[in-house]
Amino acid sequence: MIKYKGIISVILTELILCVILTTGCGSTPVVLDNSVSGEEDDGRIVIGFSQLGAESDWRSANSESMRSTFTGEKGYRLIFEDGQQKQSNQMTAIRTFIQQEVDYIVLAPVTETGWENVLEEARKAGIPVILMDRMVDVEDSELYVCHVGSDFELEGAKACEWLKAYVEKKEIDESNLHIANIQGTLGSTAQIGRTKGLSDAAKKYGWDLIAEVPGDFIQAKGREAMEQLLSEYEDINVVYCENDNEAMGAIEAIEAAGRHTGTDIENGDIMIISFDGVNEDALSLVRNKKISCIAECNPDLAPKIETVIKQLEKGETPQKLSYVDEELYSSEEDVLSINAGGREYKVTVLR
Repeated sequence: MIKYKGIISVILTELILCVILTTGCGSTPVVLDNSVSGEEDDGRIVIGFSQLGAESDWRSANSESMRSTFTGEKGYRLIFEDGQQKQSNQMTAIRTFIQQEVDYIVLAPVTETGWENVLEEARKAGIPVILMDRMVDVEDSELYVCHVGSDFELEGAKACEWLKAYVEKKEIDESNLHIANIQGTLGSTAQIGRTKGLSDAAKKYGWDLIAEVPGDFIQAKGREAMEQLLSEYEDINVVYCENDNEAMGAIEAIEAAGRHTGTDIENGDIMIISFDGVNEDALSLVRNKKISCIAECNPDLAPKIETVIKQLEKGETPQKLSYVDEELYSSEEDVLSINAGGREYKVTVLR
């Protein structure tokens, strides 16, 4: 879907940008990225990107993926808006993008619900919306073109199958597993999927899932959640953290309490299972056996989004759901592969 804007449209768009950049919209002001000095914007593909925030290392890597992919040199103009974890900010950003007559809107929604009205406004304006990372819960799936991201429930299932395989290999009685879940932002697609992956496995294998507490994908809150769990439960020996930042916070709390993280849960260790795998500090914790397993969540989603946009430019219909490939990381050599969702996944051993 190629738009050819006349000179009047270009002037009006620039005036709107000037107003926004000076007044803001209730969150971080819209930032115009990737402008090429001295070149007119007419003919370039304009993308309005509503990022939910910068709560984690994964999110920062994801934002960089967008910036490095949609550059002026490649014929794009990227308008980036940080929603600061507030849905209201993201809705304001989308309405601003509509006013600016962008060609495409990319939305990474903070939570799944409450998007019908603003997405309907985008549809009426003829602007395709591409969902990135997280999903939206709407009755009419035609409100968005497609979703590009991770299968979070599968990520959870893979992590749990690693745990199942490990305890079987070590001949650990599964009735001795006492698992606590430090959840991500409640209501987000990642939280919903990873939580379900654990709860399904706990029911299937008879594991003792003793507590679920929110950590909002933030390291400080992961530490607070772990401090709370240690004060309430003496027998925790597995902590399932829904991202690496929470895991690093949990490790801080465990070590401050004089406990030890690792895989020897029969002798007092607390096993940490985590998600993301983009933070070198977290990968170092795997190598040092403080995190036992990380299910990768690939943040490099922009190339797939660019493929979708190229399809739309040609009048083609992209696949409604597009998932990225992801790995499992561990320093333990006892489990080299697992089966989840009817497929075998290799485990990358970090040394």
